Parts: sequence; C-alpha cells; structure tokens
Amino acid sequence: YHEAGHAVVQKMIPNADPVHQISIVPRGRAGGYTISLPQQDKYYMSKIELEDQIVTLMGGRVAEKVVLDDISTGAKNDLERATTIARKMVTEYGMSDTLGPMTFGTDHDEVFLGKDFARSRNYSEEIAANIDKEIRSIVENGYRRAEEILRANLNKLHAVANALLEREKLDKDEFEEIFANA
Repeated sequence: YHEAGHAVVQKMIPNADPVHQISIVPRGRAGGYTISLPQQDKYYMSKIELEDQIVTLMGGRVAEKVVLDDISTGAKNDLERATTIARKMVTEYGMSDTLGPMTFGTDHDEVFLGKDFARSRNYSEEIAANIDKEIRSIVENGYRRAEEILRANLNKLHAVANALLEREKLDKDEFEEIFANA
C-alpha cells in the first residue's frame, strides 16, 4: 500500500510528473519505489510544485495509516525528503507566507566542514521557532492533502495495491490502465 499510495497521489496531483514505474521488490535499503519522470527539463520549481512534491512524498505514509491503521519505518526517506524541501522553501527560497521573502542562515563554502556546519545561523531564537513552525505546517498540510486524495480514491488505491501484490512491478501503461479501470 505504501508504493500504491505514492502513485495514486502523484496521479491525482496536477503539477506532478507522471508515474513511470512502481515496484514492491526491495532494492538496496528501499522496500520498493515509485519512479516518476519529468516531461521536460526543469531548472527551477515553483512553490506549488514543491508543495505538490511534499504531498506525493506523504502518500506512502498516509496509505499505510488509512488502510492498515498503522505506520512503518518505510517512510523514513520520504519524511526526510519532505522536511528538507519544506526547510529549503522557508530558509533558502523565501517561500514562507509567515516569514516573508527572506533567507535565513548563510552558506559557507567550506570544503572540509560537514553540511550541518556549512550554514551559519544569523537569526534569533524567536525566528528559529517560527521557522520550525512553518516547516511543520508545510509538511502537515502535505500530509492532509495526501489523506484527502487517498480517502477520495480508496478504490484506486486498493486496485493498484492488489496489482502490485500480484505482479510486484507496474510500468506506466499498466498503472494507467489499472487506475482508469478502478
């Protein structure tokens, strides 16, 4: 259901790249994957596109919760990626309605320092708390949107999950057919 959740949410999001392949066959540290391919090269992304990426990343965790009434460690990477996107939206891209069109922290191009040390803080504890609230709000909004999408499309979620259990892997055309017929 985790991978089916990603795919169904991604299909329902207008700005998302199309689903290319879904698999529940474990590869490396991943228990499965949902691959999407952009229709064209992109050099920048809009706020809406970044928010939609977070929604699709939340699709797996939400599917587990909605269908199984439990969650697993399988969403670890999705949660990390969603949080990173939200953090960059707020601190680097000036995409926070609350904090405004500003950046927070400064980059240092120190070759020998780890990534956590390469960005210094140039803001107060109050701003840091507001940054944390804004990041949380963006990720939680993504979670809520994914939940709305999956609850409204439970039949499609079940159909894709059942097809994955049967075949283990779906390509774009197979996914589109299952989705359309559900």
